[in-house]
Amino acid sequence: MRILFGIQGTGNGHISRSRTLVLALKQCGAEVDCIFSGRHAEAYFDMEAFGEYRIFPGVSFATQNGRVNLPRTVQNIQALRLIKDVKELDLSEYDCIISDFEPISAWAAKHQLLDCIGISNQAVCHYIHPKEYGLIARTIMKYYAPVTQSVGLHWFHFGAPIIPPIIDALNKTDEDGSIVVYLPFESIDHIKLLLAPFKDYQFKCFHPDITQSSYSDNINWQSLSRTVFTQSLSTASGIITNTGFALISEALVLGKKILTKPVKGQFEQLYNASCLSKLGLATIMPTLDINTVRQWLTQPLPTPIIYPDVAKTLAEWIMNGQKDDLSTLSHRLWQQVKYPYHVKQKIRTLGYTL
Repeated sequence: MRILFGIQGTGNGHISRSRTLVLALKQCGAEVDCIFSGRHAEAYFDMEAFGEYRIFPGVSFATQNGRVNLPRTVQNIQALRLIKDVKELDLSEYDCIISDFEPISAWAAKHQLLDCIGISNQAVCHYIHPKEYGLIARTIMKYYAPVTQSVGLHWFHFGAPIIPPIIDALNKTDEDGSIVVYLPFESIDHIKLLLAPFKDYQFKCFHPDITQSSYSDNINWQSLSRTVFTQSLSTASGIITNTGFALISEALVLGKKILTKPVKGQFEQLYNASCLSKLGLATIMPTLDINTVRQWLTQPLPTPIIYPDVAKTLAEWIMNGQKDDLSTLSHRLWQQVKYPYHVKQKIRTLGYTL
């Protein structure tokens, strides 16, 4: 089977889970060609697993001072180039089209009257209608990357035919008491002010504006690297981050305590934060707040969540022509999930049975 996989490049989480799924598809015998859109070519890193790939401008959300900047987002859209790329992307040689919230592959499939599987955490809004998704958000979800089959990913099913997160096989190692910080939408100066009072803690801060590793007081500044970041997360006691889906998922399976600040105006992150709060999985910090950090640092480590190998099962489902309906696939995967006791209690209070 030959597959065209369109991957949203704006967030590293899309790339991370797609990397895992691409490798699983290849292990099942698929030939996978990847396209990316949403960030400048020089900003991609650790891309070896994708082989040869193509990059398009696409559409991305602009942020400023930790919030979405809608005027700048609209201003940055290259509409004519986007239409041209959609029309010129030839899908005739492919047996299957997949889009992880990537608009060019999705719209090209629609333009050529082909089926397209949408696999992303954004896809849950096809089955669940969160209050955080207002009219603008719902419109974006409907038209940004339209697909014929939506496969939504989330930490719990909430009674919908969605599936657990796609996560790399991560090895938990001995913890060194450090705290990983990944706040790419916040300024370095604001991060310094947030962490400065906590001299007794060692913070490992990864940021896109850092080009060379350095130390300043209690902060080890690191440039972006998937390998170094994963190693740091595995030995850390906790993570302070924005509320992207993939990284939070990795922290949950590693049993890390999580302090998360959703990006203002980013409806997906606001919804993620609401779900984390309902399930008792993280501490939510609406703004950068020293007192919240101080209280969070004293919290004990949580018990990890155990999720199955979703990438392998999903790859097999795709390669077998999606013969089982999505509800069957969903049920099979959720039966294998193991939650800590306190999360089970939260789920029961929400009216769901396990």
